[in-house]
Amino acid sequence: MRPSVQEMIARSQSKKNKKMTEKLIPILLFLIASVSVLTSIGIVLTLIVETITFFTRVPFFEFIFGTTWLPFSNKDAQFGILPLIVGTLKVTFIAIVVAVPIGIAAAIYLSEYASENIRRVLKPILEVLAGVPTIVYGFFALTFVTPMLQLIFPAIKIFNAISPGIVVGIMIIPMIASLSEDALSSVPKSIREGALAMGSTKFEVAWKITVPAALSGIIASVVLAVSRAIGETMIVSLAAGSTPRLDGDFTGSIQTMTAYIVQVSKGDAGFGTTIYYSIYAVGFTLFVFTMVMNILASYVSKRFREEY
Repeated sequence: MRPSVQEMIARSQSKKNKKMTEKLIPILLFLIASVSVLTSIGIVLTLIVETITFFTRVPFFEFIFGTTWLPFSNKDAQFGILPLIVGTLKVTFIAIVVAVPIGIAAAIYLSEYASENIRRVLKPILEVLAGVPTIVYGFFALTFVTPMLQLIFPAIKIFNAISPGIVVGIMIIPMIASLSEDALSSVPKSIREGALAMGSTKFEVAWKITVPAALSGIIASVVLAVSRAIGETMIVSLAAGSTPRLDGDFTGSIQTMTAYIVQVSKGDAGFGTTIYYSIYAVGFTLFVFTMVMNILASYVSKRFREEY
């Protein structure tokens, strides 16, 4: 039976609608994907514009090479960012010392030694740590870790670099462990089986075969975790103090770049003042730090990638 004229018109209209839909879907998806890109561009432009305003009031070299950070001084305000950078690096250094060995050891255990059942239980539990709000970590550092450290080392002040450094390290362990475990698990089993067949022990296979083969992924996970540690805010705001210092002391109060931004953002400075614009200059410095770390992670991942 031949279709009627109305049915032929309806089929033709349906084909036109499908073609129209096929044309609109890519445009819609492109616009959705562009939101994140446009947001990033907007953030960078905001940082640049406000930072330029700051540098019309404070010389660039005084900001970069100055050794004193006293923005709230009424007589002689100084904006040398080095004490804030040193405070940030102190916390990051301790976090690396804590997180890298534990994170990589956990990844090796999960990848090389744990049974499938144990891995199914342990890995999600480990990753739960990544979902704990950072303010909870901050109170944990201030009310538990610091008093414990003071029992062992009485010279440590209530606000110090060690306690937040340890807790930031604990916070980034799941990132290192999970990403490193993924990298180790991607090494083909045939390589492990070949090494075992040659008489190697399980530890020798893990240390001399699997870890070197997955080195690019492990290093990339560490670099990303360090980037996360540099940008951490709440833990250092609660437990590190607010004393910008350019020295090597880890036991006293310090101030990091993110902690200073929080301090000013709470209302310690009026809109349009030099202190207000200084948070954008500090934020831009922090942005440069994290961007360099991310570029480094991407380079390491590509440079040392092993393809099987």
